Amino acid sequence: MSRPTLATVAAAAGVSPATVSKVLNERGDVSAATRRRVGELLRQYNYARPGSPPRTAQIVELVIDGLDSPWAVEILRGVERECHDNSVGVVVSRWRPDDHGNSWVSEVSKHGSHGVILVKARVTAAERALLRAAQAAVVVVDPVDVGESDIPSVGATNWNGGFAATEHLLDLGHRRIAAIGGPRELMCARARVDGYRAALDRVGAAGSSDELVRYDDFSFAGGFRQASDLLARPDRPTAIFAGSDQQALGAYEAARQARLRIPDDLSVVGFDDIPLCEWVSPPMTTVRQPLEQMGRVAASTLLQVLQGRHLVSHRVELATELKVRWSSGPPGS
Repeated sequence: MSRPTLATVAAAAGVSPATVSKVLNERGDVSAATRRRVGELLRQYNYARPGSPPRTAQIVELVIDGLDSPWAVEILRGVERECHDNSVGVVVSRWRPDDHGNSWVSEVSKHGSHGVILVKARVTAAERALLRAAQAAVVVVDPVDVGESDIPSVGATNWNGGFAATEHLLDLGHRRIAAIGGPRELMCARARVDGYRAALDRVGAAGSSDELVRYDDFSFAGGFRQASDLLARPDRPTAIFAGSDQQALGAYEAARQARLRIPDDLSVVGFDDIPLCEWVSPPMTTVRQPLEQMGRVAASTLLQVLQGRHLVSHRVELATELKVRWSSGPPGS
């Protein structure tokens, strides 16, 4: 069969080649119904742009924000290793939350990627339609929500991790325990704080926690901002559970500037277990989520979808584990 052209798709859709071109280039001046019809025909005809790479060799696209974070590096490491083991190429693109032009979807089409691993992103209906037109499957890591069960996703037992971290601090004797969560809209951030609250509720201290809960981004700066505010209180907490190791490192700096010693004056527990946790002073107690394994499982799941294999579950959660080091101790230790 000859390679389908723009005119072939246009004739089948009953529109002009210019309209098909607008759909391919994600122009906004096309009705939703026409966009859906053209997108479906592009998929059926297996249309490929002239000069686009052949799809004989599989390519997986990793779309991720915060490429400079240790967290992202571990996810990337897992994706790359799983794909390498299966002779599949990986292309990395950066996703930006303020990118309203769906440019990452355009990159997927340009690269000829067969599948996409999205990290910390929501897949909108428009993006899904465009991905279908590009014949690209999707797996999401730590999604905003898991309401759309038809999209496979990979995460960790975030609630359990938040519970274990807080229970550890309670067992040490702490009662004024603060929590610094990530962005409220992220499911993983909410689950970690919910686990923290459940642990406090177990000892009847949940009500007193409301004034000690803060939310910010998962960065060093976010942790520093919120920890500085918490430590400036006259009734400051004796311990902080941070929703990420980078936030916990921000709490380290806030404690240093407040001339507080860790763990003598303040215990700190993080979340992620990035390599830096073992190198800082004191080495950080944290909740380990298997980031590299999450990347591997996401890539493995995507390859199963591309091979047409049945998924036992569309949601995979890997176990977290508390790693006790030297940043946590009894109050006033």
